[in-house]
Amino acid sequence: MPKPHRSFFLRAACGNVATFALTAMLACVKTAAAADAQIPPQIPAPAAPTAPPSGQALPPVLLGPGDMVRVVVLENPELTAETRLSVQGTVGLPLLGEVSIGNRSTVDAANVISDGYRKGRYLRDPHVSVTLVETRSQRVLVLGHVVKPGQYPLDGSSDRLTDILALAGGRAENGADTVVVTRRDGQPHRLEVDITRMYREGDLSRDIHLQNGDMIFVPEAPVFYVYGAVQRAGSYRLEPSTTVMAALSLGGGLTPRASQRGIRIHRKMPDGSTRELSARLADRIEANDVIFVKERLF
Repeated sequence: MPKPHRSFFLRAACGNVATFALTAMLACVKTAAAADAQIPPQIPAPAAPTAPPSGQALPPVLLGPGDMVRVVVLENPELTAETRLSVQGTVGLPLLGEVSIGNRSTVDAANVISDGYRKGRYLRDPHVSVTLVETRSQRVLVLGHVVKPGQYPLDGSSDRLTDILALAGGRAENGADTVVVTRRDGQPHRLEVDITRMYREGDLSRDIHLQNGDMIFVPEAPVFYVYGAVQRAGSYRLEPSTTVMAALSLGGGLTPRASQRGIRIHRKMPDGSTRELSARLADRIEANDVIFVKERLF
């Protein structure tokens, strides 16, 4: 058998080297692809949160007859004055005499006074500030079941519904949770605000800004009555979702001679008539319901 030529072995070796190089290249490509698959795609950074749009500015408090203001002229302490607006809305100031600042904000009033000193050639570049010390023209009326009913001022810093209720000492013990605000805005209209629910749900948007002439009325809280074979007969404040069982517990519970099958509700109907209903412990009661518990015969 003839021996293979040396060139045969050389070609075979070169073929093996080429095959090995190709295999190594494919392995590198697969490794790189696997590594790329494990790298998560680049996620752009979230945009910086934008500032919420600013709400509309509240209308400034306007000065009116009876308001007490303090007028300060910087670098001229001898011109400082604390005075009350007249019925015509004017104030008496040194050098200027009577100046009309009624129905203006404190900023506008300061500009009017500053212009007066400048145009009268009393001061070259006056800097004036006007501060509301006491208001009598901007007021609201609080009536009903509050601790201190009466008129209360609106000075810009305490013009929300809860602010005025706090000045009135809050609701009385028999005051309702719902407050009625009557506003004369061209045509009178009323708004009901449930104060307790507002705080429970955190919805302070119902804490409205009051206006001059608004009237706040706190009605009497709804009640129900319990009598018959109970420990403490009487009237009790009606809370939301009050059941017959809860009402009887407020009445001290049943007496030993009470009949659980003899619980009745006397309810006033819309037409003015009174209807007697058989009551279960889980039934809800309504305002002015009368719960009567009968005694057992034996």
